[in-house]
Amino acid sequence: MQAYTFGEPIRTPRLVLRPFVPEDLDALHAIYGDPGVHRWLYSVAHTPEQTRASLDKKMARRAVADDGDGLSLAACLAAGGDLIADVSLWCTSATDSQAEIGYTVHPRHQGHGYAAEACAPLLAIAFDAIGMHRVAGRLEARNAASARVLEKLGMRREAHLVENEWVKGEWQSEVVYAILDSEWRASARSCAADRLPGTP
Repeated sequence: MQAYTFGEPIRTPRLVLRPFVPEDLDALHAIYGDPGVHRWLYSVAHTPEQTRASLDKKMARRAVADDGDGLSLAACLAAGGDLIADVSLWCTSATDSQAEIGYTVHPRHQGHGYAAEACAPLLAIAFDAIGMHRVAGRLEARNAASARVLEKLGMRREAHLVENEWVKGEWQSEVVYAILDSEWRASARSCAADRLPGTP
């Protein structure tokens, strides 16, 4: 695994991925202050103070070098610059070259394929720039929309943990998706359009 620090913004057909900045507070709160966004998350709707604290942490997450390190990136519309999603990649085991991705999209922009479009470059970073062996994604079993995102990214369902966690007053089940570097390279996701400039 190689250390990695996020540099220039990444452009996809419809989005720009960039680090968070203080001016993102209102747009970020429009996402995390919405109770519906938290339906399948461990959290509940944020207060403005909680969103501010979250933003401070996101602004600091710009490098991957060891366990727990990660990237938090603002996914913004290329046309207009509106922040519509928060995407992340973090190292879960440097020794075993393992990482995980996450994503949260503003309700008004869900269902348009933005999450998969924003996360595809994160897989390129994980495999090409950092040298990860495996990247996983986890979700509550009833979150069908999130499962579709991971499937679009070429990830396969590895496990269904039945009622493994007590969350928000009920037993919830967890589904785990993952993709290996060899699988990613063999898939259509490794085409030039999805790769980082200058990577092999």
